[in-house]
Amino acid sequence: MPDELRPTPKIRARGRSFLALVLSPEPLLADWLAGLDAQIARSSAFFAGKPVILDLSLLEAGTEGLAELYPALRARGIRIIGIEGGDTNWPACAGWDWPAGFQGGRASGAVEIPEDTAPAPPEPPRGGSLIIEQPIRSGQVIMNPDGDIIILGSVGSGAEVTAGGSIHVYGPLRGRAIAGMNGQPDARIFAHSMQAELLAIDGYYITAEEIDPRYVEKPAQIILNNDTLVVQPLVPPTLRGRKP
Repeated sequence: MPDELRPTPKIRARGRSFLALVLSPEPLLADWLAGLDAQIARSSAFFAGKPVILDLSLLEAGTEGLAELYPALRARGIRIIGIEGGDTNWPACAGWDWPAGFQGGRASGAVEIPEDTAPAPPEPPRGGSLIIEQPIRSGQVIMNPDGDIIILGSVGSGAEVTAGGSIHVYGPLRGRAIAGMNGQPDARIFAHSMQAELLAIDGYYITAEEIDPRYVEKPAQIILNNDTLVVQPLVPPTLRGRKP
């Protein structure tokens, strides 16, 4: 077929969403890095493969140790895909490889490329709950950044569930559950059988070794109280046996 008669191919595009962790270093940086090392020692795989945004808003151009911060994070295997809250003109940042972008992410649905004359599509509803009726297998990642996640089955070891709100698991929770990802400290994590590898709310997390043995393989909930994750019975003792 002559080139002038060949139809122009239609370009296809797909959306891609990302879950990035945000690290906000604080002065004194040496102490902050020591705290980071302690957390990595408790959960060596927490940052593995995770894109990280470095937030410098709590620091200043003259903060002691700032020049060594970026190399120190890279040396710890932390993958920085973006930097915010700082200034590329800060002298301490002159030697940094300031990220210009990032790749990877979790595939989502197809995205239509609109014509210039086409009206903009309506915004999808936000803040709704995501209900999943199948078990979450090892290696799966489930994310609802704007609302709760309700799972009517189990979450396998190696799976990850991340929600902007709370997480409800009506079965064994063996994987990782991250709630309140957009700064919602009142979010909670509920599980019919608590066997999680990692639990996090609003950036604070604990690992399996830190869960009170009294609640392992029992119905339990996790709340954030004074910057500390607390594991409690799913039904508070004060409500047990109370008559309606």
